[in-house]
Amino acid sequence: MFELKELKQLTKDLNILYVEDDLGIQKTMFNYLKKLFSSITIANDGVQGLNLFEKNKFDIVITDLSMPKMNGLEMIQKIKEIDENQLILITTAHSESNYTMGAIKAHVDGYILKPFNYDELNFELFKISQIINKFNENENYKQHLEDMIELKTKEMQNNYEKTLYSMIDLVEQRDTYTAGHSKRVANYCQLIAKEMGYSQEDQKLIHQAGILHDIGKIETPDAVLLNPKGLNEIEYLLIKEHVNVGYQLLNSIPMFKHLAKIVYLHHERYDGEGYPNGLAGDDIDELGRIIIVADAFDAMTTNRIYKARKTIEEAIEEILVLSEKQFHPDVAKSAAIALKNIELDQEINQLPKTKLEEERFAYFYKDILTQAYNQNYLDVVLMKNSYNLEYSNMAILSLKEFSKYNQNNGWEKGDEVLKEFANILLIHLDENLIFRIFGDDFVLLSKKDIDLSEVKIALDTLVQKEHLIYKTDIIDLNILKINTLSDIEIQLNKITT
Repeated sequence: MFELKELKQLTKDLNILYVEDDLGIQKTMFNYLKKLFSSITIANDGVQGLNLFEKNKFDIVITDLSMPKMNGLEMIQKIKEIDENQLILITTAHSESNYTMGAIKAHVDGYILKPFNYDELNFELFKISQIINKFNENENYKQHLEDMIELKTKEMQNNYEKTLYSMIDLVEQRDTYTAGHSKRVANYCQLIAKEMGYSQEDQKLIHQAGILHDIGKIETPDAVLLNPKGLNEIEYLLIKEHVNVGYQLLNSIPMFKHLAKIVYLHHERYDGEGYPNGLAGDDIDELGRIIIVADAFDAMTTNRIYKARKTIEEAIEEILVLSEKQFHPDVAKSAAIALKNIELDQEINQLPKTKLEEERFAYFYKDILTQAYNQNYLDVVLMKNSYNLEYSNMAILSLKEFSKYNQNNGWEKGDEVLKEFANILLIHLDENLIFRIFGDDFVLLSKKDIDLSEVKIALDTLVQKEHLIYKTDIIDLNILKINTLSDIEIQLNKITT
């Protein structure tokens, strides 16, 4: 996890070329960037941006995509012709997905969605600034990655099974959830193939393909692969690329070439609505049809942060309902028999298991300023709580007229107060889930009654010193159902008016 001071330390000596034709957005972004970087050069369109790049050296180029004279994609391509290693961030809206995919194929280093979310902006700037500081090391790693894979493959020619698991370990080191998923899919594939009467050789083949079906995720950016939230449109396009990457990787290694076609098919659909090639019906290879069902079954029966798992019975029922739509009918029928008596590990979920995963998890669900959880996580917890009431009590604490405090005292002082306010909550109420929402409001979720008497003593001292006022509200969630952030906003309006 990083703090703003760490970001400022990384960026203080870096210089930026910022290209944006919307003067309002340009001014807002410039005012923010100048707090972080030593030098920001502004360009109003792609032609001006390219001219400036040809005459100067920049650590980072940040550019819009849709612009007059020369759009951002054209400019990026010309910049890459000059310096293929130039680090580039794009700013884009969902409506610009065609531009965005073109920019991604041109090997940009990150994207920032409009309208800007400053936590996400800081995260992207932090990542790309780290890349600059470790550029030589990372470049060396990229150059030798193919050699490393080839070397490992040659060393393990006499131990095929060990090689399979070593390759999936490359993904496991980044995301243990994905690795566990691959091994379960492989087992389900083998059970279905056995039920369908396939030979021992084919059963072994589909098991091996199941182990490696997600190997392409080795090139999926961490910000997408490790994202515990639902994916947006652009992130979904990026995750889909793992199918092509996996196929190309396996097809380039002789000992795995025969698995490449099966792996390539695991996101196709019987009705032709899948990817990457939209194959339909019997055009999908027989073993590929099996891995499609096994992959979906595991997704249905494991807990994700944003989705509760189904029971085996519910998952089999859904597979049968989707027969002749998503799944081949013969495979669906056999899967219903082969998987009905398996034992599920009830502990499988997407929550972090290691210190490294906890840090990655924090990037998505921790508020950078206060170290409380952010409202994205609150949204997920409320959704799960709506069908499984784990947290029965809620407290809302709202600082009144805090924007006026920031105007009078400056945003840095305001940040200090918010951090101190949150720290008091984290110290005194550490058994609860604590969230920062809407900038200057906090929410507590607890499995038991919430007692604010002790924490109020410390909070009162703080707000009196700063001439602030805060309001509180304690809610019994057995009586008042609060399932969304909008429900909380209604409660906030009640306690602040």
